[in-house]
Amino acid sequence: MVWSKRYIFFFSLLSLFSCKSEKSKHYKTTEKSPNILFIIADDLGAHDLSTTGSQYYETPNIDGLAAKGVQFDQGYASCQVCSPSRASIMTGKSPARHGITDWIGALEGEKWRKKKRNNKLLPAYYQHALDTSYVTMPEAFKEHGYTTFFAGKWHIGDEGSLPEDHGFDINIGGFEAGSPKGGYFSPYKNPRLEDGPKGENLSMRLANETVAFMKNNKDKPFFACLSFYAVHGPIQTTEEKWKKYRDKATTKEIDPTGYKMGKFLPIRQYQDNPVYAGLVESMDDAVGRVLSSLDELGLSENTIIVFTGDNGGVSAGDSFSTSNLPLKGGKGYQFEGGLRTPYIIKVPGNKHQGIHSDVPVTGTDFYPTLLDLAGLPLYPEQHQDGISVAPIFEGKQPEERAIVWHYPHYGNQGGEPSSVIRSGKWKLIHYYEDNREELYNLEEDGGELTDLSADYPSIVKNLSDGLFTYLNDLGANYPEEDKLWTKDKEDKYLNKVRTVKMKTLEKSRINMLGETYQPNADWWGSQLIVD
Repeated sequence: MVWSKRYIFFFSLLSLFSCKSEKSKHYKTTEKSPNILFIIADDLGAHDLSTTGSQYYETPNIDGLAAKGVQFDQGYASCQVCSPSRASIMTGKSPARHGITDWIGALEGEKWRKKKRNNKLLPAYYQHALDTSYVTMPEAFKEHGYTTFFAGKWHIGDEGSLPEDHGFDINIGGFEAGSPKGGYFSPYKNPRLEDGPKGENLSMRLANETVAFMKNNKDKPFFACLSFYAVHGPIQTTEEKWKKYRDKATTKEIDPTGYKMGKFLPIRQYQDNPVYAGLVESMDDAVGRVLSSLDELGLSENTIIVFTGDNGGVSAGDSFSTSNLPLKGGKGYQFEGGLRTPYIIKVPGNKHQGIHSDVPVTGTDFYPTLLDLAGLPLYPEQHQDGISVAPIFEGKQPEERAIVWHYPHYGNQGGEPSSVIRSGKWKLIHYYEDNREELYNLEEDGGELTDLSADYPSIVKNLSDGLFTYLNDLGANYPEEDKLWTKDKEDKYLNKVRTVKMKTLEKSRINMLGETYQPNADWWGSQLIVD
């Protein structure tokens, strides 16, 4: 059939992305080299902003940014967990290519048994630091005269592979940890960030450091990356913000059942966590601080701004913080709730403002896109898995392509070892436990409720062939069978999750919405700090 032949040809080219020759289309809109402000939120769900559909969380500053830029409604992270996605943003390479396929620190191979989850497979091995031989996005801008700055979460390497080893002139707060060791209020327990006054807010502190950098470098082009630890667990907020969102959640009757069981863990069904909501708002407050400072410094009209996340919202595992519905799953999952994230780009002077784009885009696209928008030459031998989406800012469409995700791990949130490919409206998921494959039509079924693999076997074959041609050409690692696995042991573990874990989560949710709720840690005192 014609359709099948076209896709066989398309996928024969899939593994040749690295051989493409690209030149900048020079979409630059100002004579002076534009500044770049790149903002990354950690673990922020696709629907965790007012502008992306939340009726509970309040994010007026990020909403305002979206109103002046392009909001990509099908924006994807490059992986369902953080370290791989962050490495892909910096390199323009997929996790299968750079080798960081799980969050750095996750157990691999036989060490996974320490989790005592009795899973069927042993997770694949992965790289534990970003290779310094790559020319990263900040290094590319630095080669063209930009001063570079990083503040916040790094988590793609330790000594020898820190921000300053990958092109950043200044590093404040970035080290090997993936979560804020001291929580969201000073003292921070961060070797790259001096403590502030007791109770100082971490997100606002990182924003203030970014503002100070911009002020000191306003007369020359800069590339600044503000990488929030928020909204990663442990989730914390002030008593004032907790009460605001507790009152908001309890204006209607609270469903006593807030979770449904997934394959391995319960999954949150409602956006009604007042502590998480306060953390989201604090992050938005910090974004507002930086955006208003751009105006005050006279830099807004010459600064390209990106706001995005590194994976889907945490609906299971970690702090069970949010719900991504109607998207399925969340962080760590192979479904849209785990892969989709907010994705906003504002280009000063662009006539296409406040628009929505339904073009599927991903974290690997930032590198070529920002070079293109800045009028700089592209680095096709580096950002091999990204494309420039700059044509969208001219009212045009970028080239079509397939997008691949590779996560041969279990992780902490309940997702399964899998690889995914999306082309057009079709999304195929390959599961390594039993090698089954699911097919979804995302145009008609964004919630991935109906598996169509039995109805379209030729599409399944073409997508699967393309997926594994790509992965095998890159020498991707795969999980292996755990010869010690038994079904009885796994069933015993899962039964405990369904009973004990589920009961604990439901009790905790109701407690957090109660009038007498008190946090386990001493972070109410942070309300004394005025940011």
